[in-house]
Amino acid sequence: MSSQGDGVYKSTDAGGSWTHIGLDHVRQIGEIRIHPGDPDIIWVAAQGNVYAAEDDGGIFKSTDGGATWRRVLEPANRTTGAVDLALDMGNPRILYAAMWDNQRTAWDLRSGGPGSGIWRSVDGGESWKRLAGGLPEGMGKIGVAASPAKAGRVWAIVEAEGDESGLYRSDNGGDTWKQLNKHRLLHTRSWYYMHVFADPVDENTVYVLNAPFMKSIDGGKTFSRISVPHGDNHYLWINPNEPRWMVNANDGGANVSFDGGASWSRQDNQPTGQFYRVNTDNRFEYRVYGGQQDSGTVAIRSRSRDGAIGRDDWEAHGGGESASFGLDPENPRYTYAGSPWGRIDEFDTETRTVRSVRAYEILGRGLPAGEQKYRFNWNAPIVVSQHDSDVIYHAANVLLKSTDRGYNWQAVSPDLTRNETDKHGKGGGPYTNENLEMYNTIFAVEESPQDANTLWAGTDDGLLHVTRDGGETWSEVTPRGVGRGMINSIDASEHVPGVAYVTAIKYKEGDNAPYAWRTDDYGQSWKRIAGGLPQDHFVRVVREDPERQGLLYAGMERGLFVSVDDGGSWQSLQLNLPVVPITDLMVRRGDLVLATQGRAFWIVDDLSPLRQYATSQVDAELHLYQPAQAIRLTPTRGRIAGGEMYAPSAPHGALIYYALGSEPALEEEEVVLEILNSDDNVIRRLATDVAIGNEGGGGGVTYALPAEAGLNRALWDLRTAPTTKVDYPFMAGAGSGRPVAGYHIAPGTYRLRLTRGDMVRESTVEVVWDPINDYDPARIAEQQLAVAEAFDMLDAIYRRLAVLPELRSQVEMRRKLAKAAGDSELAESARALLDDLDAWRDSVSTPKATNTQDVLHFPPKLEAFLANIYGIIDKAVLGLTQGQRDRLADLRPRWEAAIDTWDQIIEEQVAEFNDGAGPAMLVPNL
Repeated sequence: MSSQGDGVYKSTDAGGSWTHIGLDHVRQIGEIRIHPGDPDIIWVAAQGNVYAAEDDGGIFKSTDGGATWRRVLEPANRTTGAVDLALDMGNPRILYAAMWDNQRTAWDLRSGGPGSGIWRSVDGGESWKRLAGGLPEGMGKIGVAASPAKAGRVWAIVEAEGDESGLYRSDNGGDTWKQLNKHRLLHTRSWYYMHVFADPVDENTVYVLNAPFMKSIDGGKTFSRISVPHGDNHYLWINPNEPRWMVNANDGGANVSFDGGASWSRQDNQPTGQFYRVNTDNRFEYRVYGGQQDSGTVAIRSRSRDGAIGRDDWEAHGGGESASFGLDPENPRYTYAGSPWGRIDEFDTETRTVRSVRAYEILGRGLPAGEQKYRFNWNAPIVVSQHDSDVIYHAANVLLKSTDRGYNWQAVSPDLTRNETDKHGKGGGPYTNENLEMYNTIFAVEESPQDANTLWAGTDDGLLHVTRDGGETWSEVTPRGVGRGMINSIDASEHVPGVAYVTAIKYKEGDNAPYAWRTDDYGQSWKRIAGGLPQDHFVRVVREDPERQGLLYAGMERGLFVSVDDGGSWQSLQLNLPVVPITDLMVRRGDLVLATQGRAFWIVDDLSPLRQYATSQVDAELHLYQPAQAIRLTPTRGRIAGGEMYAPSAPHGALIYYALGSEPALEEEEVVLEILNSDDNVIRRLATDVAIGNEGGGGGVTYALPAEAGLNRALWDLRTAPTTKVDYPFMAGAGSGRPVAGYHIAPGTYRLRLTRGDMVRESTVEVVWDPINDYDPARIAEQQLAVAEAFDMLDAIYRRLAVLPELRSQVEMRRKLAKAAGDSELAESARALLDDLDAWRDSVSTPKATNTQDVLHFPPKLEAFLANIYGIIDKAVLGLTQGQRDRLADLRPRWEAAIDTWDQIIEEQVAEFNDGAGPAMLVPNL
């Protein structure tokens, strides 16, 4: 089960922004109802903390938009809370509250008791009456719905003893009830489902959501199954004005229907995955692996060459929803992924085959833990040894080991749990046996990076063990303060043997404080390192950076934190990350990879600034960090099509971080980043832009340098400076009034020079070749010479085209003056010069073209030919073809002739015209 929320949030701009408006103490909220005529009147059904009898559940009411709250219905006892709330839309003074008496422990779930029942209010929630007539005497979980189409009609889906469970209906406002349907599909696994929804228009249409999506059109007497994209359905919104429009919420996300459920939108169009753990391989463009709640396993690329990560970039592997993933990061041909009840699959990425490699094959679903050979947690750890990829560990109540891809297993530990047999029963009651909770299990396993024989194992019942002889002997080394908390993560330092970081979560004991420790001596002593973390939500995982000792990352229930002093102090690393539980994290290739419970995978690209962080940098007016290596990627064909769902990829190029002690006023102070080659020539200049502002941004040739107080990140796309801009409506090579981007540079070391006022900071960046292609220095050298020549030829044409309008304007002005003065000779000379300038322009470009389709009407000229071969050669990083060489050679004499013609016009005709025109024209300096 997930942990708890922190209250109610409100948006007054259609979800654009949200404000917390209280009830943070109630933990679980089952329903919110808003008065149809007054949005400031709100009722909330609060379940409260199901792990601790804290008397914080019930029905709460606000009459001032959430500014203040009152509890208007108190539960019958401390283990009862409100799980559902129905509002009579025809008479909003009438409400029906479903109360649920339940309590969870780490090993059991009690669903039902004297506090469960249905209450009615007829005065807007100010007073309540318990309803009984026809309802079961003892009840568990209940869902309730009032029909907007018929006054007094109310449905309730009820968990009770045996055949008393099922759908009930009242047609007199709850005074009396009648059971209409007892089919088990309506109430199976009651604690997980039990939701009923009334059609807003048809009094006889009602929906009951369970693993299947069920619909009745005869008032609830009979039901049919509606096909939906995903099982485990939990909520349904029906448009009150158009009931064929619906939104269904399920374990995989949400789906929309506009035809009453006959068809639904896709399931994979939203980043709502709930991942339990995360693992990665070490390939370039490494893959991220994880199991997501009720949506199977995922292996997905961390970045894409096409600018976005789409459907083609991920695939399903073995295992299931709760999978941990084990794999050899250097050669991930075989992946090992789990699923509930100890299932573990091997997936062969080459043959696409899946095989079960369980230590003991048993149909565990439905069997109590005490009747199974091994006790596996829902999210049982799987680890492939980093020292020997033939070795696989799978954790139950004992640690199992295979050395032959799962064909055989042996236990390399005794039972490392408390092994409390009284907690190995059916895990449910009093009405429904759940058989889902498996307790006294190993929940975290870690292998030492330095020693294959050193293993750590943490359990869900608060024990931590270590072995230093491959499992022959184990020592309990539990930190003081764990209690019965779940050891959620163990991270053995890659820097120093014996150093490890451990987290424990205790929300199942009603304790939401963060618990994290560090040991320097294999667990003989421990130091608490959670003191600087927020104390109102727990920490799930702490891991150390593999490059910088003492740099720690903490994934918490409501965000991400970082420590640069080995846990002595912490600060938020939230950035643009949604507020979401961080279930796991790891560092790979200089990136921080996160698994979240509800917002899928997230990646912090490039940890260079954190790895170089020092306190002295905080107060510096200007600091330039040493960039990580930049990879000169080879081009690919873009494939993101309209309508395809995709996620943003890591930016291509060099990420350059710098810190500003204060925000500059851009009108008065420019921040400039220059990139210099090995000859100390500036090949690219990036600068702030007053029009764009201090946040900077944009892309390509319009990119503006950010300049905000604090940390800034610039992106150099590994190109030289762009061509000169030509203000024509359309240029075949440049588009509408835009310069053409510079060419991609060769691998090598480049110097960086950052300037703010009279302050200058310098560094270097190394550009390396794309790992997926062989690097041929001779071919790259030829390509660089060719692309530079093509660029220079193109830019020479653009520089002349750019100054031509002003030159032509001056000649035209003198022509008009000469004509007005009656100087026909000078006027004719001006006309001849204008004709020659126009003829040159028309010989190299198509100024009448306004869009790409106009190429059919105005065939390309030299400018377009040069732009075309330039773009092709820029991508020819695997070597030039003879056809490319030949085309560039063929264009060279045409270009030379065009330049000679221009020079003749400027040096002879313009000079001659100036001699007879009086004040000389401004001759462009090219």
